[in-house]
Amino acid sequence: MADKKKIPVFKNEEEERAFWAKNDSTEYIDWKKGEKVIFSNLKPSTKTISLRLPESVLDEIKLLAHKRDVPYQSLIKIFLKERIDIERHA
Repeated sequence: MADKKKIPVFKNEEEERAFWAKNDSTEYIDWKKGEKVIFSNLKPSTKTISLRLPESVLDEIKLLAHKRDVPYQSLIKIFLKERIDIERHA
């Protein structure tokens, strides 16, 4: 396999973006040696859904959220994530 070209040093992100828009990255990077990584601190993308709940359940969630001083939607997400973790490890 031929040696790869050296990636230039860029003055800023705009210059780097322009470079990669015009050049084939396979001439500079051996993608077969790439490794999968997880960026755990990135904010996950979200999707809006509609969820119908009995009013009494929603009232209880709002009460619990108020006691914890968190928005009730955030508490619902916490509860769902906790339950998913339990189910996946069962």
